[in-house]
Amino acid sequence: MRFSARISAGGAMLLLLAGTVGCSKLKARDQLVKGVQSFKAGHYEEAVDHFQNSINLDPNDPTSRLYLATAYSYQVVPNLDTPDNLKVAQKALDGFNSVLAQKPDDLGALRQVASIHRNIKQFDKAKADELKIIALDPHDAEANYTIGVIDWTQAYKSATTILAAAGMTDDGNGNPKKSKDVCAKLVAANTQLVTEAMQYLNKAVEINPTYDDAMQYLNLNYRRKADLECGNDDARKADLAQADMWVQKATGARKANEAAKEKKLGGGITQ
Repeated sequence: MRFSARISAGGAMLLLLAGTVGCSKLKARDQLVKGVQSFKAGHYEEAVDHFQNSINLDPNDPTSRLYLATAYSYQVVPNLDTPDNLKVAQKALDGFNSVLAQKPDDLGALRQVASIHRNIKQFDKAKADELKIIALDPHDAEANYTIGVIDWTQAYKSATTILAAAGMTDDGNGNPKKSKDVCAKLVAANTQLVTEAMQYLNKAVEINPTYDDAMQYLNLNYRRKADLECGNDDARKADLAQADMWVQKATGARKANEAAKEKKLGGGITQ
C-alpha cells in the first residue's frame, strides 16, 4: 500500500508563517549585531537605528530594547537641561523603565535610570533610584556614595546662594565672618542634607575601606558642616580638623588603590 504525503492549506500557511518569523528573527539578530558594532565604535546614533530596526523585526526581544536604551543614555549630556537633551534622556528612561516593568529588580537598569536622572539634575528621583538599589543590594558602596554626593551638591548650592545674597564668597572653612542671620539660614537649609550625606558617605567607606572618592567628599561635607556651627568656633575648627583628616585618608587610599591596580596589571620593574 502506498501513502501520499499531503499538507492541508492551513498547515501550509503555518509553515510559511513559521519561516517568515524565523527569517525576521535572523534579520533582527543581524541588526542587533550591527548595532553593537556601531555602539562599540562610538557611533551611537547609528547604533540607535540598528537597535530600533531589530525591535521592529522582533518586538518581543528584550535585549534589543535594553541596548537601544543604553545607546540613548550615552547621548545624554550631563548637567544639560535643554529640551533636546531632555528628550534623548526620556527615550533612554522609557527603554530602561520598560525593562524594569518586566523585571523590577534589574540592578543594571536601575543604575542606568539613576545615572540619567542625576545627569539631568533630577536629584530627588536619582536619590529614590539609589535607595531602591540599596534595598536590593545593601552592600552597594557606589549607591551610598552617590546619595552622599547628591546631598553635598545640594548643600553646596544652597550655601553659596545664601552667602552670595549676603555679599560673601564661600571660603571653605565654615565662613566664620558670616552674621547670625546668615548662619541661621544655612542651618535651616543644610542641616538635613549635611547629616544625611555624612550617613551615606560613611556607609560607603564602611563597605569599601579604600573608597578614596567617598573620603574626599567626607572632607567637603565636613566643611559644609562647619558652616552650621553658629557662634561655636571650637566646633567649627573641629569640623575642619575632621575635613583635613579625610583629605589625608583619601590620599593614602588613592595611593593604595593605584599600587593595587599596578600590581594587578603586572606593572612595575621586575628583575
